[in-house]
Amino acid sequence: MKLVLYSGTKNASSWAMRAWLALKEQGLSFEERVVDIRRPQRYKNLAEIAKFSPPGAVPVLLVDDQVIFDSLAIMELVSELGVTPLLPENVLQRARARSMLAWQHSGLSSICHRLSFESAFYPDKRALSLSEQEQIAFLFAIWEKQLATSGGPYLFGALSLVDLNFVPAVLRLFRHKPDFAAFPLVAQWGEMLLTRPSVQEWLAEADSLEHVWYDDYLLSA
Repeated sequence: MKLVLYSGTKNASSWAMRAWLALKEQGLSFEERVVDIRRPQRYKNLAEIAKFSPPGAVPVLLVDDQVIFDSLAIMELVSELGVTPLLPENVLQRARARSMLAWQHSGLSSICHRLSFESAFYPDKRALSLSEQEQIAFLFAIWEKQLATSGGPYLFGALSLVDLNFVPAVLRLFRHKPDFAAFPLVAQWGEMLLTRPSVQEWLAEADSLEHVWYDDYLLSA
């Protein structure tokens, strides 16, 4: 079985990061083809992707001659291909895990939407607004409760797709230095995620790249 992942510019492609991390954590061998999604070349490059993948976006995973073109579908497939599935064994816990995956996939990016994934890599971080602090506290409270319920160290005990799916959100929020006073479990969990070898490998490249859309971020302050 040959796996080819069409990934994206590492300081601008949070969706590709999720699929990439799942592949890495499962120890699967794959070829990575990085698609430059910076403007203006993104339009031409994604048009090429659209020739074989309906959404015309990254990530895309080619499995021999099959095209898997959704990050969540890629992650679930990778979970099944690996030796140890990255979803809870208990059917109800697995359903709850999928609920959290679907929530992130469909709407979580609206939380602190002005703190883009790209902003995690900017040298100067602006102060969090009151609204952003409130939104972060709302999300952290959900994570804190789940960690307390599972007993940790990850959201469902062992590392799962849910943890990996939240890595881009953890990255962009943690690097803006939120208040962790009421969320000690979240602080510990997030630090564990960000220091995993797979995440560090991605960040080593992402942190070395030219900043993407930095002026947009400065203007949003």
